[in-house]
Amino acid sequence: RSSDLTPEQERRKQSPEPAMEDALSALSLGDLVAAFSRLPMFPVFDVSYYIVSIIYLKYEPGAVELARRSPVASWLCAMLYCFGSYILADILLGVSPVDYFSNNSHILLASAVWYLIFFCPMNLFYKCVSFLPVKLVFVALKEVVRVRKIAVGIHHAHHHYHHGWFIMVFTGWVKGSGVALMSNVEQLLRGVWKPETNEIMHMSFPTKASLYGAILFTLQQTHWLPISKANLIFFFTLFMVICKVFMTATHSHASPFAPIEACVCPIVFSSFGMGDDHHHHDDHGSSHEVSHSHAPPPPQPAKTKEELNEGTRKRKAKKAE
Repeated sequence: RSSDLTPEQERRKQSPEPAMEDALSALSLGDLVAAFSRLPMFPVFDVSYYIVSIIYLKYEPGAVELARRSPVASWLCAMLYCFGSYILADILLGVSPVDYFSNNSHILLASAVWYLIFFCPMNLFYKCVSFLPVKLVFVALKEVVRVRKIAVGIHHAHHHYHHGWFIMVFTGWVKGSGVALMSNVEQLLRGVWKPETNEIMHMSFPTKASLYGAILFTLQQTHWLPISKANLIFFFTLFMVICKVFMTATHSHASPFAPIEACVCPIVFSSFGMGDDHHHHDDHGSSHEVSHSHAPPPPQPAKTKEELNEGTRKRKAKKAE
């Protein structure tokens, strides 16, 4: 594909990336970025991902009672929290959704974390990992895994669908969003049905960030974004770690994208004719109100035979008096 480009296009496409590498070398970050991109996720980062995910499961109303009442259902919910992104990505790419469960080490590790969080004596393990300074470390490590999953998901989608941009974005999105996009399925396993909590309708910060990150990694994978994958992984991970750690430490749910969305969305997703349509609807409604106000009152219901007989008896009694 690169041979179809002219020399000028090839030079313009490739020239910014060495410039970025030179800047990183000047800051002595080149080796750090390269080493970070090759950092293995198992077991330390994956354990952190499982711990934070299952802590969030325990925060759900009724999750502790469910673990006591039905441990199998609770375990399935925990597996969805840990591996829901792999299940969705496999469905999108036409792979068996249970394929990831062949990784026995990951399943056993996540199961051990689930058991310790829900059934450890005196709740000691949960108290230790949910202690805020410790939890912030786990949250930061989880975001490292999230970004790596987005990059790997887009790489796999690119391998199957070389020109499928939207498939790459969707695959990277579900890889990074985790169980959030399957929240209604997970709720059914807990015996809860809340369709108004659909994640697509009310996106949280990780879901939005995963979508934007999937777009960036797709542009990088298709060579439209002049930056190496290692650099993009490093800088996007840094952004995600800073935002998520700050939000967790301050117990904030405000999205860092909110100011930008507040400026862009009214311009991009608005129509100039909506005001006229609303005015026309109001006029139409007011005309209905006027017509109803001049309508004759409904007829009174006819009296029954018993009421007529009662009235006749009363009139005869008055005459007799």
